[in-house]
Amino acid sequence: MTRLREEFGRPLRLACIGGGPESWIGHMHRGAAEFDGMFRVVAGVFSSDPERSRSKGRQLGIAADRAYGSVAELCAAERGRADAIDAVAIMTPNDTHYSASAAALDAGFDVVCDKPITITLAEAQDLARRIEAGNRVYCITHAYAAYAMTRYARSVVLDGTLGRLRLVQVEYIQSGLATKLEDGPRNNRINWLFDPQRSGLALVMSSIGCHAQHLACFAADSKVSEVSADTAALLPGREVIDYVSANLRFANGARGTFTVTQAAAGGENDIRLRIYGDKGMLDWNHREASYIRLAMQGEPVRIVTRGDTFLPPELVALGRTPRGHPEGLREAFANLYREAGEDIILRNLGKPRSTMPYPRIADGVHTMAFIEACVASSAGNGQWTKVLA
Repeated sequence: MTRLREEFGRPLRLACIGGGPESWIGHMHRGAAEFDGMFRVVAGVFSSDPERSRSKGRQLGIAADRAYGSVAELCAAERGRADAIDAVAIMTPNDTHYSASAAALDAGFDVVCDKPITITLAEAQDLARRIEAGNRVYCITHAYAAYAMTRYARSVVLDGTLGRLRLVQVEYIQSGLATKLEDGPRNNRINWLFDPQRSGLALVMSSIGCHAQHLACFAADSKVSEVSADTAALLPGREVIDYVSANLRFANGARGTFTVTQAAAGGENDIRLRIYGDKGMLDWNHREASYIRLAMQGEPVRIVTRGDTFLPPELVALGRTPRGHPEGLREAFANLYREAGEDIILRNLGKPRSTMPYPRIADGVHTMAFIEACVASSAGNGQWTKVLA
């Protein structure tokens, strides 16, 4: 990585769209982008209000002439600069991801985007066409698939350690919507979050369900082909979906179960992934992200640890501190930024493109197809519904 960046001669220049000084996700993106020196944040749009955006940019140390009032202004101005940005990072409300992505791609910039990338499958497919036409890099921040041990999970699936896959189970449980927040004081976040037209087809899927789906598909190295789903609001009177459970059929023949909710009192970002093959199983949970349990049929259970010396070098490199020292989401975000940045530099230098498995546009298209299939299946009383991408 260092040699590649040195060959390129400078860090990549990044603009943030969203993520002002008070935003935790803004701090996450900026810190992750600059973690390895691959990117430098030099510009941005930090509010939908132009004057507030410029003010927030100055608070973050952005030069006055590069704290813009709108995405259109940013794209127009940066295209004409000798020191133009290379990419944008999008961390705005869900309903703006598509328009911001399209504007950036059309202006010739690469994109790192929060999930969900769009509100509809058709929009995601449109982005895929723009990315292909412009030969652009598009990275989706599904950071749970960038932990060393979730990458290890994928590797033991790919190398056949588990044998033929039989069952994939994934769940993501939160308590953030366990009370009727929508009945309390309103603010901009609450307003868009509880507006079905802005938060997406199913709020919980846009918020956390897409992470769970991507993690399961990534680790199992397979798309979901069909779903039988139940979508609901667990809290009486709620107008948005805060719970989805589904049976899955994977393209590789495995079966699966999927459960996500943000309305489970006492839940605390509980993510768990279990994959069973005909030779053994693996078990990973976010509470102990640096460890994975590997249980082979007829053998003692093994605990594999981030940083174990027998791991492939590319997996060891995903850890940023010696084993035994806690690390987590920011480092996983940084892994994605590093991999996307390397891909941008490789393309710009005319070298073969990266094969690192950061989440790309095809993953985002499949996610939107999965969400639409879950909603359609639930409307049909759980009938099996094909995932069309």
